[in-house]
Amino acid sequence: MIAVVERPTLWQRLRPVLLGFDLTLMIAVLLICAIGLVTMYSAGYDYGTRFTEHARNMALAFLVLFVAAQISPQNLMRIAVPLYSVGLALLIATALFGITKKGAQRWLNVGVQIQPSEIMKLAMPLMLAWWFQKREGQLRALDFAIAGLILLVPVALVAKQPDLGTAILILSAGIYVIFFAGLSWKLILPVLVLAAVGIVAVVWSEDRICQDEVVWPLLRDYQKHRICTLLDPTTDPLGKGFHIIQGMIAIGSGGVTGKGFMSGTQTHLEFIPERTTDFIFAAFSEEFGMLGALLLLFGFTLLIFRGLAIAADAPSVFTRLLAGSITLSFFTYAFVNMGMVSGILPVVGVPLPFVSYGGTAMVTLGLGLGFLTSIARNRRSVQT
Repeated sequence: MIAVVERPTLWQRLRPVLLGFDLTLMIAVLLICAIGLVTMYSAGYDYGTRFTEHARNMALAFLVLFVAAQISPQNLMRIAVPLYSVGLALLIATALFGITKKGAQRWLNVGVQIQPSEIMKLAMPLMLAWWFQKREGQLRALDFAIAGLILLVPVALVAKQPDLGTAILILSAGIYVIFFAGLSWKLILPVLVLAAVGIVAVVWSEDRICQDEVVWPLLRDYQKHRICTLLDPTTDPLGKGFHIIQGMIAIGSGGVTGKGFMSGTQTHLEFIPERTTDFIFAAFSEEFGMLGALLLLFGFTLLIFRGLAIAADAPSVFTRLLAGSITLSFFTYAFVNMGMVSGILPVVGVPLPFVSYGGTAMVTLGLGLGFLTSIARNRRSVQT
């Protein structure tokens, strides 16, 4: 008697792969992406193929997300040290042999031009999560000091390029890992108090310290001007303060319901600078108003809360720290971008996730979400 073995259907083979994705997380991401596509169509209407390229980059990010979600957390641990080492080597090579554009030495030619700092956005939380996983149960002050050194070396290299926006993102991703690893509040509170005192001192002494003859240590002139412009953008309304002023006008003119799709005057009369990249939130708020902004905020809030829930249920130190850091990195992206457009933070080059135009940043974000999805899937398999 011959046994007949039925071949599994295509759905039976794909079902375990597709059903492993976290539904709430995907709903949040799809909502943000839908808003991003609609906004890019309007804001990029006069840019020719920018909408098509944005949709292509988004599709590529989802492909990267899908592939990364298949990598187990155990394999993510294995690539942590090599990825960090390669990223650090490329940053050093960029400092020595990098290509300079618009006064910034951020690119490296390896057959194609790459921006090595993008690698560190994910290599940093991977490396630090690996470090604290190895030190589990025996953490000492020295371990946190070594973690700080692992973090500060690449941050310093990126800040020197100069690329303050990317340096902030890498720094925040590393700080989140160190915080979740159990850094004492006795060390955190003094830093927060000093930062608060410094901010108050800058605001209080604005007129004196923003004079051209006053030298700011550790800051370049353009960084100093960005802070001074934030304090009072009307001092140079047609120059350094133009970005902030036009962004605030666009957001305010949108009102509650907005001016309507494709009807933003600040956007289509080209008053908003970088309206498809850093300042796309201003273009979106002008056309869809406060209600549209609240919908976008809901999408990011849902993503962040779901990501933190995944981190809380993660089965190991490595997965918990990595998931927490990736999730709060999305918070940093959104908070910094919306803050600078709204005039409450200095202008830095930080995109709005899945809304701003940009291929490299989009793929990096998709890769991060893929890692987060992998952790969520692994948690389910462990529970099962």
